[in-house]
Amino acid sequence: MSKPKVLISDKMDPNAARIFEERGCDVDVITGETPEELKARIGEYDGLAIRSSTKVTKEILDAATNLKVIGRAGIGVDNVDIPYASGKGVVVMNTPFGNSITTAEHAIAMIMALARQIPAADRRTQAGEWPKNDFMGVEVTGKTLGLIGAGNIGSIVASRAQGLKMKVIAFDPFLTEDRAVEIGVEKVDLDTLLARADFITLHTPLTDETRNILSRENLAKTKKGVRIVNCARGGLIDEAALADALDSGQVAGAALDVFQTEPAKDSPLFGKPNFICTPHLGASTNEAQVNVALQVAEQLADYLVNGGVTNALNMPSLSAEEAPKLRPYMGLAENLGSLVGQLAHGNLTKISIEREGAAAQLSGKPIEGAVLAGLMRQYSDTVNMVNAPFLAKERGLDIRSIRHEKEGAYNTLLRVTVGTDSGDRSVAGTLFGADAPRLTEIFGVRIEAELDGHMLYIVNEDAPGFIGRIGSLLGENGINIGTFNLGRREAGGEAVLLLSVDQPIPQDVVDKACALEGVKTVMPLAF
Repeated sequence: MSKPKVLISDKMDPNAARIFEERGCDVDVITGETPEELKARIGEYDGLAIRSSTKVTKEILDAATNLKVIGRAGIGVDNVDIPYASGKGVVVMNTPFGNSITTAEHAIAMIMALARQIPAADRRTQAGEWPKNDFMGVEVTGKTLGLIGAGNIGSIVASRAQGLKMKVIAFDPFLTEDRAVEIGVEKVDLDTLLARADFITLHTPLTDETRNILSRENLAKTKKGVRIVNCARGGLIDEAALADALDSGQVAGAALDVFQTEPAKDSPLFGKPNFICTPHLGASTNEAQVNVALQVAEQLADYLVNGGVTNALNMPSLSAEEAPKLRPYMGLAENLGSLVGQLAHGNLTKISIEREGAAAQLSGKPIEGAVLAGLMRQYSDTVNMVNAPFLAKERGLDIRSIRHEKEGAYNTLLRVTVGTDSGDRSVAGTLFGADAPRLTEIFGVRIEAELDGHMLYIVNEDAPGFIGRIGSLLGENGINIGTFNLGRREAGGEAVLLLSVDQPIPQDVVDKACALEGVKTVMPLAF
């Protein structure tokens, strides 16, 4: 049997190649190729190890006829077309924790540079000036640091800041009170953080929930003279609004390692005297680059030689025997987790995953991982069925898995319940024909529906004429309805409408739907 063959297409620590060889793989290190050159070469390889330079597009994947796994040395996988890779049966892995310390330390360095205006002072001193009286800094001791995101990197920043005698507060929907106590931070809502923090650092991925989380409106809510640091993702801050806030003095200083558009050739922030930036250096230390290179080599070799799966972004950890039975349940579980994650508002404190009937006979861990992956994907762009349980545990979520062997109304049933500040929220689903997932209940209302693509969730008063009004609204805006699913608690009471559409629904159409007579809630969904 021939050895698996791996291509390392980006510059990486040389020990990565050694690990591949020691673990039974043939490896080639060929970096700096054009997309055309890579496309011509990739067909002979089973594995591809990359960093950020190689772009794994549809064209590359179409040419990769033998490719089984892609490994990204680092967190972000924006340079890989993951949905297309999944369709091709190619596993995509990353190394989400290899550069956490390095990124956290960069955020702390930015805090200190802002506090003492070090870059500007350095430039003028080296220019032959001695501007001692022009740079009056501030101490960080005793100041309040506000973390937006308290996961792996955020918790490290908290620890380092506490060593600097800062008080740390945190906003994170997945941070429980117990976990907050464990890492020594005070859990607060976003408005409280904005009002109290002297320094704000961001440690959250870029999702629909977090995009422009520091918007013009939220920047206006900050404590006057706040200093802001972003070493996480571009797009978390409205850069034009931040530039205006720097000019007005609402924000005393800002330091960015990431930008909405990279490479950042131009920005409204450039040239501001109270602005510091670096070219996405958060993970750029020798130690971090060694760590992620070695980890990606170990993960790819383990998969190619032994079938082991670690940090996969598009597949769960499954044995060959379990996979056929579990796969449809995991699709159902992920959709239920995604649904309740999109609809349940407020801080999440607990998650209950119940398996009833035939589902109770199956392994619970993969199903639990699928639920958590769907749920937490609303807040994280790197979560998957493998690392979701770890991320949930890290945030202190109370996760319960319950088996009910006795059948109920359905031969097999999954129920996902989350505890929030406003009470429990529950959704349930089953399989039709052993492999067709269906929603059967949403927040206590019976409704049967497929969860797929773009959908619209509406809660309205059960009254004549509403279906016609919502249908006319969507039709007038060129939005085609695929399926129409209805449920209600009682005649004349509260009704639920779940419909699928052929394209994303623009915000202005959502706003118009909210304004329709009898409407209580309108939420666009995506699966």
